[in-house]
Amino acid sequence: SLVADNPDNRGLRLTATRSYTSYTLALAACGRSERAKQLSEKAKDYGLNLLVACLHLAGDKGYSLDELHGALASCGKSDVPSLFWGGYGWALWLQYQAGSPASLAGLAKVEAIMARVVQLDEGYYHGVAHLFLGSYYGSRPAMLGGNPAESRAHFERALEIGDRQFLPSLVAFAETYARTVFDRELFEKLLREVIDFPLQTSPDFALVNQVAKKRAGQLLADVDLYF
Repeated sequence: SLVADNPDNRGLRLTATRSYTSYTLALAACGRSERAKQLSEKAKDYGLNLLVACLHLAGDKGYSLDELHGALASCGKSDVPSLFWGGYGWALWLQYQAGSPASLAGLAKVEAIMARVVQLDEGYYHGVAHLFLGSYYGSRPAMLGGNPAESRAHFERALEIGDRQFLPSLVAFAETYARTVFDRELFEKLLREVIDFPLQTSPDFALVNQVAKKRAGQLLADVDLYF
């Protein structure tokens, strides 16, 4: 309602995008995938509106990758929140599009956005742009842009920036990179670190870390299915 009454307020659009991405992730972690898919539509819509306002481009299909790179080149550090959350909201929705050609093209654009975030302010929100890129390069075959070495470098940098306090980085490192390269030892080590992490030491991350612990437990329970 606030966004509808103030459509030009970038701060409200940013808050809406962050809220719906958080709702989507939490519901997915709780096994409510259908509801998460529905909310990802909202995350995408708010995210794309945020990007349009920031980059001055016409929606998600109205520009080429080259045009996006040109627009990103003109962005500065003050644009990082809009770039990151806009791209992340879009990416969550793309995850539910079953690998369609359109979704693959969209992910290439999100990759470019996250790479620019890393260039402008790699430490933003605990280094999560590195987390995204680690997952992106680590969860796909080489012919579709996968790169295990690049994936590991991004995950290790995310853990360094977050001082290993932001548990979603550890879970994503295990779930994408370690599982893709069949490194069971690393997989179990990362997830047990998550399970053993005392939540009270990082109260600012309490919710996301609790969700990460739940996911780590699920992955460890199924370890014999992956290796």
